[in-house]
Amino acid sequence: MADTRTVLSIRGAERRYRADHAALAGADLDLQAGRITALLGPSGSGKSTLLRAIAGLERLEAGSIRLGDTVWNDATTHIPPEARRVGMVFQDYALFPHMTALANVAFGLTGPDKNARALAQLDAAELGHRAKAYPHELSGGEQQRVALARALAPEPTVVLLDEPFSGLDRRLRGELRERTVDTLRAAGTTALIVTHDAEEAMAVADELALMDGGLIIQTGAPDDVWMSPVSATAAKLLGDVEIIEARVTAGQAETPFGPVDANGFDDGQPVSVLIRPRALSLSLDADGVFTVTRRRSTGPHLTHRFHSGAGEWTAQTPSPSPITEGDRVSVTLDPTYVRVVPA
Repeated sequence: MADTRTVLSIRGAERRYRADHAALAGADLDLQAGRITALLGPSGSGKSTLLRAIAGLERLEAGSIRLGDTVWNDATTHIPPEARRVGMVFQDYALFPHMTALANVAFGLTGPDKNARALAQLDAAELGHRAKAYPHELSGGEQQRVALARALAPEPTVVLLDEPFSGLDRRLRGELRERTVDTLRAAGTTALIVTHDAEEAMAVADELALMDGGLIIQTGAPDDVWMSPVSATAAKLLGDVEIIEARVTAGQAETPFGPVDANGFDDGQPVSVLIRPRALSLSLDADGVFTVTRRRSTGPHLTHRFHSGAGEWTAQTPSPSPITEGDRVSVTLDPTYVRVVPA
């Protein structure tokens, strides 16, 4: 049976840098044993501040951070970073340029076997053969793996990764992401990965936490969060979405593509209908009320922009497709990719 213990618990975390702006505005988050949580949000949402608070590099002004029954931070307590069993992988990796890969990983370890333990971590990262190389002799991907090995070497309770793949090209980023996830899971590590990339968050996470305005606005399994966003803001964090404002009538919300189920909402209640582009299917129709204004290839899919007098929307359709710019079309809606949330 999977271990679902909460290792780290954050409650009501607040931190301000200016009187009129809260970087953290009462954030709540739990990290579970041996699971990877991806913290996704736009720039300025509070992601890095929360990560730094967990590491002890920022002191909360209100709220608490607890490791099990041990308080790391609350109104009266602040455990310094060096006393927290936290490993960190920074965006720039922060390797010591004058030290070899082995020396970097061994830094901070104690005992006569520290080099052997460091080498074991490099071997786990498939970099044992580069133990004597200096950072400038390593590729960006190798530097990131050395940084991860250094974070894991002291066997921390939690590993924090701050935008660890952002400086890499797309091909290498995907490959390194898989290696990193495999390494963390093999070590049974509880990890928090901060990112602003929705695709990356979905790919790495056992648990996904969405952050906006200093608050965690939704958590859950990645598929569940993507399929059932709790708000328009949550939906937008995970990719393109059309948002149609409506009022509920007899359990339905009207859209330009027909009514959708709005059971659970009161008649007359304003709602937002969230429609993923893949929910919209286009068919050539000389009598259709919609006209295609743009057609773009994204590889396996085509993106069609289309409009009517009521507005303009985007559909994501399989490639190839005979539909091109200027065509009149009819539109059908797949309710699988539609959610109705309070406006």
